[in-house]
Amino acid sequence: MIHYHGLPITPETAAACVLSAGHGFVSFAEPRNLALAAEVCQSFAIDNGAFTAWKQGKPVQNWAPFYDWAAQCKLIPACDFAVVPDVIDGDEAANDALLAEWPLPKWFGAPVWHMHESLDRLERLAASWPRVCIGSSGEFATIGTAAWWGQMARALRVVCDDEGRPLCKLHGLRMLNPEVFSRLPFASADSTNIGRNIGIDQAWRGTYSPPTKEARAQVMRSRIESQNAPARWTFMVPEQQPLAPGELF
Repeated sequence: MIHYHGLPITPETAAACVLSAGHGFVSFAEPRNLALAAEVCQSFAIDNGAFTAWKQGKPVQNWAPFYDWAAQCKLIPACDFAVVPDVIDGDEAANDALLAEWPLPKWFGAPVWHMHESLDRLERLAASWPRVCIGSSGEFATIGTAAWWGQMARALRVVCDDEGRPLCKLHGLRMLNPEVFSRLPFASADSTNIGRNIGIDQAWRGTYSPPTKEARAQVMRSRIESQNAPARWTFMVPEQQPLAPGELF
């Protein structure tokens, strides 16, 4: 499994600790670490920035700038894939319209199946695209709840064969938590956990806590990357609860 660490991470020295010989996830909404990712990563992927824009109350209306940016990123040898634009609170028709608009090769694009959408749409995406992103949404917006795990189990029954092997590559959006990805047959996952937590001093207590953001970044990266996703789904649903705010896994 590929562990994509969400960007940006500040300072850039801490970002370098996370990305060096690793994997980054560059958002169109915050692309300032792109040059660093291209220089030091084994590989990186790019996100359309729809979630950030939606949270800011400014949903994207014109995707042409992203398409141009994605086309340039595709030319970078280390760039793996791009998340196809999506409408966070839109219906399936709106999201399917964006798939039809996608101007780049299918091998480079990864559409998003939002967990509140129909399983029929997920099945259709998995049959048509080599990689599908899974995004938490609607009543399943909080990762790790009993309801979330139940819907994830239903989804995996659709996209896995009888032996639990995925029919396409699956990417977990905001799911780079070992308690989550170590139970799911993902090809990759991402999150901004490192970028959000290395600057929270109260989360790092004790005599031997790493004193710098760079050291904290290395500790978190090591902890995340020490675990992997399984090759197959076991058809078991864990009794998992969401993390408390600020908890480092």
